[in-house]
Amino acid sequence: MSLNPCGSKIAIDPALHRRQKPDWLKVRLPHQPEFWSTKSLVTDLKLVTVCEEAQCPNRWECWSQRTATFMIAGEKCTRACGFCAIKTAKPDPLEADEPQRVAEATRRMELRHVVITAVARDDLFDGGAQHFQQTIEAVRSVNPRTIIEVLVPDFNDSDAALQCVIDARPHIFNHNLETVERLTPLVRSRARYSRSLSVLQKAKAMAAGKVATKSGIMLGLGEQPEELLQAFDDLLAHGVTVLTLGQYMRPTPKHLPVIDYITPDAFAQYKETALAKGFIHVASGPLVRSSYHAGDFRPETSLLDAIDADVRAGHEHTRGSTPLTTVRPPHELRDAQ
Repeated sequence: MSLNPCGSKIAIDPALHRRQKPDWLKVRLPHQPEFWSTKSLVTDLKLVTVCEEAQCPNRWECWSQRTATFMIAGEKCTRACGFCAIKTAKPDPLEADEPQRVAEATRRMELRHVVITAVARDDLFDGGAQHFQQTIEAVRSVNPRTIIEVLVPDFNDSDAALQCVIDARPHIFNHNLETVERLTPLVRSRARYSRSLSVLQKAKAMAAGKVATKSGIMLGLGEQPEELLQAFDDLLAHGVTVLTLGQYMRPTPKHLPVIDYITPDAFAQYKETALAKGFIHVASGPLVRSSYHAGDFRPETSLLDAIDADVRAGHEHTRGSTPLTTVRPPHELRDAQ
């Protein structure tokens, strides 16, 4: 149960949960040796992947292809979203060497596309933004040709925190809308629909357009088709051009119920509609998640060249005087919130 913006209580009746999963949601168990070698690598470097923490249904496939989404800043979240399997608890202190460990993992796996995400860290003055920045820079220093995608929390819409991440020049900035506006107060702890749209729009503006912005929505929580189409329009109006659509699946009986299982044909139709509206890349299907086949989307060469040029210019500027990409002092980030 939750409160909508007007103060009235809204809830999804747990009795509506559909326990029987359709055949199209069946996932094959891992058998490729690459899966187990990747699992060993992650364990060896003491890293956390959202693949396992969020119980992603595609982790067998992705890991077998030597891809993974690294979750930095710990495995305890300060929020308690109704859909998410990640534990809510007081987070541990940040690990100073984690950015280097993530970079080493991407080097050993020879990734051409890496996704860096994190739990919400509302306990930190910058929401973990500097940790994102340091991780992006560490990965780029070891793997300059790797496409870097970040999947970030909303940082409570802090301009300084967002700028800190954007200064590190990721190629793709991803922040999930997760659901339609009506259901946001119930589905997303402390989050706001308008705030997420603002974060996405600000990120693109701060990069002067030189970043691809991406967002994802879960289906099956009781949203209506017209509400979903409105979310498409809202994302496009805020500069988002890459979209993922996937089926919500209940992690445990304590989480929100699945109201409906969306058919593969319906997902295909939503993809056609989203592309017709103006998105340049859409991944849509029952098993699609934000990071699923993330490497299938590659930003335009002109965008990649522009980002690389800015990074090189920043390095040249660093040698001359003050770095273009800089870690902001704590008081600046605090004052901006």
